[in-house]
Amino acid sequence: MDDPIRYPIGKFHWNPDEFPRRKEEWIATLADAPLKLRAVMRGLNEGQLDTPYREGGWTPRQVVHHLADAHMNAFIRCKLALTESTPPVKPWDENLWAELPDTKAAPVDLSVELLAHLHARWVLLLRSMKPEDFKREFNHPHYGKVSIAEALAHYAWHSRQHTAHIEGLRKRKGW
Repeated sequence: MDDPIRYPIGKFHWNPDEFPRRKEEWIATLADAPLKLRAVMRGLNEGQLDTPYREGGWTPRQVVHHLADAHMNAFIRCKLALTESTPPVKPWDENLWAELPDTKAAPVDLSVELLAHLHARWVLLLRSMKPEDFKREFNHPHYGKVSIAEALAHYAWHSRQHTAHIEGLRKRKGW
């Protein structure tokens, strides 16, 4: 069984058969994610922002900045897949990025606002794409070929997963 604190909405599982029927849901999730993140962050003080959501886990501040970092990478990967033939993409060490000074100390509003604008662009792009565009792929050194459809499903899940980490922490702490 998955750890409900680490995986509050469960692990990501890609099923390509779900894509046609869930595409709009996943796009809407990306569109709404910054608002939901802003709402779950509302009222947290500096001490709460720097409290790990689980033993060995990130703080809400790190989670918010991680979302911005991860989704910037994902947006660029999708654009590369749309403009190149199965381009290779570079992995990044999210745990090392989470320890960088900007991730550990920057105001969370910087990344919430960045996500709001980034997701607006991403959603505009996704809604303008033809069905065959979602089959385009990038090549990840660890995961192999990843279609834009799979990336969309994954980052919709990713948005919900990390928002749920902060919601769960607030519930457990009574904030």
